[in-house]
Amino acid sequence: MENGKIKKSRAAAPARRKAPARPKSIYSQDELCEIFRRFSIQRPEPKGELEHVNPFTLVVAVALSAQATDTGVNKATRALFQVADTPQKMLALGEEKLRDYIKTIGLYRNKAKNVIALSQMLIDRFGGEVPRTREELVMLPGVGRKTANVVLSMAFGQSTMAVDTHIFRIANRLRLAPGKTPDEVEDKLIRLIPDEYLYHAHHWLILHGRYCCKARKPECERCVIADLCKAPEKTCDVPAPLVELPPQLFGPTP
Repeated sequence: MENGKIKKSRAAAPARRKAPARPKSIYSQDELCEIFRRFSIQRPEPKGELEHVNPFTLVVAVALSAQATDTGVNKATRALFQVADTPQKMLALGEEKLRDYIKTIGLYRNKAKNVIALSQMLIDRFGGEVPRTREELVMLPGVGRKTANVVLSMAFGQSTMAVDTHIFRIANRLRLAPGKTPDEVEDKLIRLIPDEYLYHAHHWLILHGRYCCKARKPECERCVIADLCKAPEKTCDVPAPLVELPPQLFGPTP
């Protein structure tokens, strides 16, 4: 109390969160912005290639895609998701019948067991709903950090970096975010990629690796960032074509 009046306490100002430190990179900030600007022109609205109808079927599809191709998973899940697109329906289907649907996918027996177990956990612990945090998602059987990141991005619109074999290869080949483990690459990319491009970045990098910067022989002559790329094993010195040209000139745009 001051001079007979109650002195109002001033609320403490919220502490400012420091932006994550930018890791050392051989690319300047301007070069990074230009790389992802070109990707954004090439594929304005990139989408994942795994077919799904809701967050649950996305979790299942991504879990099934480990050591398998998206095309192979889609062939198996089209019929599956017509009869089992919720945890309850998946449990009702049962592990044995589930195996019949996915037997063309590698490791299908173990994957069927995980899908049934994660369906049970979704019902028991999360009311049948797919959780929206990474910490909760990785509790599900057969769901690791990469799967969780894909679900957070594609189902819930969060900016994440799901490091698969394509992104891991590109990050190291281009010396964009070199690392010995997917987690190390993920951490560097999250801190390097300009904020305005982060949401779509993991799809851009995956599709770039799948259709242009291929594992056996990168197709540098078709690359939209060839003149910026600092990979030591570039297959040509041809500068990138004008990125303002129609995106179909640069390969498939799923």
